[in-house]
Amino acid sequence: MPFPPAKKFFGFCSHMKILHTSDWHLGKRLMERERLPEQREVLDEIVSLCDERGVELVLIAGDVFDTYLPPAEAEELFFDAVKRLSSGRAVVIVAGNHDDGVRLSASAPLAGERGIYIFGGHNTPSAGGGGPVCALETGRSYIVIGNGAGERVYINVLPYPNEARLKETKSDETYAEKAARWIAGGDEHYDGTSPHILLTHLFAAGAQVSSSERDISLGGARAVPREILPDFGYTALGHIHKFQKMAARAYYSGSILQYSFDEANTEKCVLLLETKGSDVAISEKIPLRSGKKLVRLEADGAGSAIDLLKMYEGAFIELTLHLSSPLTAAETEALRGANEGLVSLKTEVAGGETESVISRAELGAGDLFTQYYRSMYGEDPDGGLKELFLQLLGEEGAQ
Repeated sequence: MPFPPAKKFFGFCSHMKILHTSDWHLGKRLMERERLPEQREVLDEIVSLCDERGVELVLIAGDVFDTYLPPAEAEELFFDAVKRLSSGRAVVIVAGNHDDGVRLSASAPLAGERGIYIFGGHNTPSAGGGGPVCALETGRSYIVIGNGAGERVYINVLPYPNEARLKETKSDETYAEKAARWIAGGDEHYDGTSPHILLTHLFAAGAQVSSSERDISLGGARAVPREILPDFGYTALGHIHKFQKMAARAYYSGSILQYSFDEANTEKCVLLLETKGSDVAISEKIPLRSGKKLVRLEADGAGSAIDLLKMYEGAFIELTLHLSSPLTAAETEALRGANEGLVSLKTEVAGGETESVISRAELGAGDLFTQYYRSMYGEDPDGGLKELFLQLLGEEGAQ
């Protein structure tokens, strides 16, 4: 459809404010600890930020849920959050590798009526919507969002891409070649006159990962070179949990909470974008304050560790103890009682090996498989075997 010129007011074009967020992982736990209350808190914060900053469009770059079959409480939280986010604004969502694209987009016909457009991999949301900001045009891999002031934004949408989701058979193309083709396909209807955004969930080569996405690269087989990302407009990335810039115009917003202990010193954020004529760029990186902090501590001996633990009330803690002899049962119990946030206790006894006293619950399926394989065969499994195992679990290489 032709793009009408943007209306002008008082001699200048209006600007659309856009929020980029990703990797909510609703339902994700830290070992055995429930985190839904924290997720509810941070989503409340994001809704408030949208209201305060006058956001008209919210982009969610995948991994809404932590598993293909999320608990009912996580789904309820999702529907409540996007309903509030869509009040007076549009919401565009792509499925991540943790999401069941079909399940996520099952509500698309109803969601579209509220200005919530969900792309699961092979569905096409309908244009229209009940609010002032809505879809003017949609296709399988793109959507055009417009507001009452005449602003238009073209969004190339690419859910976590693989052959199965995109209904393609195997070929001689490399994954990088396919990804470049899929991205190019989303721009077939772009005429170059409006701001352009690529909204996708993928692993860009060179991204700094954390242990909450440890198996993300699968030996590099699913990594895409940064050169295939557009060098114009803005690329809103999901998949990696640490905020980072991947190219001049491509950013991971990161997860909404710290999900692993190597993110302990990582500030979580959302990104506020603003259109300027036919361009779009980041105007503000907004820190997220909600949720418990993850803290890594070290101590020599149980006595000093207890005093240290008491200084971090309200946090989740990974504690490493350097000892001359193994912990007694009484010392272990005293450490647990010093701070209920202690979720990981590791001991290093002089002359011995590091041991995890609490549990293996922090490990994902890929790590557990590696440990089992190593115990059976005395070596690590190769990447192909591990990838096959994770695919059989329906995780597509995700943790």
